Amino acid sequence: MSAAERESRRAARRAAGLIPLGLAVVDGASMVPTYRDGDRLLVRYGARVRPGDAVLARDPRLPARILVKRAARREDGGWWLLADNPYAPGDSRQFGAVPDELVLARVLLRVRRGRPE
Repeated sequence: MSAAERESRRAARRAAGLIPLGLAVVDGASMVPTYRDGDRLLVRYGARVRPGDAVLARDPRLPARILVKRAARREDGGWWLLADNPYAPGDSRQFGAVPDELVLARVLLRVRRGRPE
């Protein structure tokens, strides 16, 4: 079974409410100082998102890529997502509001270097 097939099955189980929690690993510095490269995040798929929440979302320019960003505000059927690091590219300042269906999960907890914080 390919990685895409496994992810598709996981997505179907999450959509059915069978696996609402997941883990994500931060890749890059766009969310510094809140999250650092290599941090592990516990996320809840399908959770209600509110302004100020950190979320996982598909990059609207490259849907196979998953982003970690801050949900700043609701805007035209989607979310305005921003990096915590103001010098990092790749947020709604470049690609606009992200449609609701591309916002996948809300971050619940950060684990850095194997220790919960």
